[in-house]
Amino acid sequence: MSNQQPAEVHYVVDPADPGGHLFEVSCVVARPDPAGQRVSLPAWIPGSYLVRDFAGQVIELTASMAGKPLPVTKVDKTSWHCEPCDGPLQLRYTVYANDLSVRGAHLDSTHGFFNGTSLFLRVHGREQSRCTVRVNRNPNERFADWHLATSMRRLDAEPQGFGVYEADDYEELIDHPFEMGTFQTQFFEAHGVPHQLVVTGRHNADLARVARDVKKICEYQMELFGLPAPVDRYVFLLTLLGEGYGGLEHRWSSALFARRSDLAFGSEDKVSKAYCTFLGLVSHEYFHLWNVKRIRPAALAKSSLDREAYTRQLWIFEGITSYYDDLSLYRSGVIDLDTYLGLVGRMATSVWSGEGRHRQSLADASFDAWVKFYRRDANAPNTQVSYYAKGALVALGLDLTIRARTDNARCLDDVMRAAWQRHGVTGEPLAEGEFEKLATEISGVDLDDYFAAVVHGVEDPPLASLFAEIGIRFELVGRRDGEMQAPAAGDPETPSALHVGTRSDNGRVALTTVYTHGAAHRAGLANGDELVAIDGIRVTAANYHDLVGRYLPGSKVTVDAFRRDELHRFTVELDPPPQTAVRLSVEGDAAETSSEARRQWLAGSA
Repeated sequence: MSNQQPAEVHYVVDPADPGGHLFEVSCVVARPDPAGQRVSLPAWIPGSYLVRDFAGQVIELTASMAGKPLPVTKVDKTSWHCEPCDGPLQLRYTVYANDLSVRGAHLDSTHGFFNGTSLFLRVHGREQSRCTVRVNRNPNERFADWHLATSMRRLDAEPQGFGVYEADDYEELIDHPFEMGTFQTQFFEAHGVPHQLVVTGRHNADLARVARDVKKICEYQMELFGLPAPVDRYVFLLTLLGEGYGGLEHRWSSALFARRSDLAFGSEDKVSKAYCTFLGLVSHEYFHLWNVKRIRPAALAKSSLDREAYTRQLWIFEGITSYYDDLSLYRSGVIDLDTYLGLVGRMATSVWSGEGRHRQSLADASFDAWVKFYRRDANAPNTQVSYYAKGALVALGLDLTIRARTDNARCLDDVMRAAWQRHGVTGEPLAEGEFEKLATEISGVDLDDYFAAVVHGVEDPPLASLFAEIGIRFELVGRRDGEMQAPAAGDPETPSALHVGTRSDNGRVALTTVYTHGAAHRAGLANGDELVAIDGIRVTAANYHDLVGRYLPGSKVTVDAFRRDELHRFTVELDPPPQTAVRLSVEGDAAETSSEARRQWLAGSA
């Protein structure tokens, strides 16, 4: 219980109609604006850089004082204006919650989940005021066994219980997602900080093992930035689905979606590819605890979430995080070196496979996230680059470049720790261009050429030469159509390719991407075409690569394909497979100095 005075703004959330996906919400403003109170919902949620207009899910907003209705007017797509009153002002509204994602709100008869950006009105002029939230249980007896999980501070609620929670201000209020239902929980401590793993969805996974592995990752990242950690608690809200993947970071928690088959099971001893993917997601969102939630880009720190906040720095906050997420798995001892190099190779293959890396810089990709990254179409590989994937490779290259130019006296870890002390601990936002200056200052070497080429220009980071200096071989080998990883060493490579991306649709082969200037592009095939036959032989997902692999480069084949509901015939002159798959391996005969440099990089020492 708290002895604090009542909050200036108080919310009540009722999961009133799970079957109809409806939350009932009220907001009481103790001292409304004498000129009339303006309220709004954010247009977007931090961490997901696309305007989503959450106010579009609000139904029947009404205002009253002492039980008497007050006129309220919709001002624009996100905000309302209430007529002046002495207060307290009470607003009531319904939110349709059927967005099963980490960024929205969802309610049905099995669980409830919401982000504050979907439910909590911003009371203009009271953004700095303390807020309280009462979350009620649905009174129907079928929900009697539901519990509640959130990282928000409890004020009058039992652990994992419904009741009253509090936040210092509106920014904190919307930074704590809530989960309610019959979830399972694993508790663990990482360097003395309580952590909670909340799992919603059916599964038969070994949650104890998952918690042990996640603990290792958390403790490594805490040590990287320096103890004590900037949190006194942390909650992972994990929803398991048949298909799904994604995460969203918060200051004291993260929301995660994953396939139930991605978790670890009791019969497994090794880290499977699927489990490795899940742990990488956890690692990524946890690293954001420092990088983006506390070390913040100035444009996002100053945003009121009512319109786009443009920055050219997302490659720093998502790309560097994407470098450290997999590296943390290795350095914490969760995966071995071969597995880690395989992850880097797949990341590099995803970048090298697209011509977009030669047409869009990382800085521009960051700036255009609002209109391009979250709206990627079939032509995106030809015109765009991911600030996650290429950003991770640029971060890797930056780490190795600093190490090479300082004879391993400095590294990217040092830069990140300095960024934490200057911008995370102090709360001073990171201005545009400041990170590049900081990297040069901390390393003691001029890095302008590197940033100009690979961040503001469209050059690839020089990974082949950088890896060679630490005794790792970087190979570009032929990539089969539709695959984003190199064949294993010794495996036969396909002799030819259409140079397309594919997906299986109930055994049928559909083209997801037709790469610019490739064989399919020259012949007139298009994204969305469904392949029917090659030289009169029916094409299926199972035999596609075998069919194409029967021909040598330069061979002309007849391809029948459906475009919409019309059958068309194309003559395709096959290409050699594009040399865009990256394979990494340790050089067994590397020089002693190279081996020591590799050891220092992998160990995180400088």
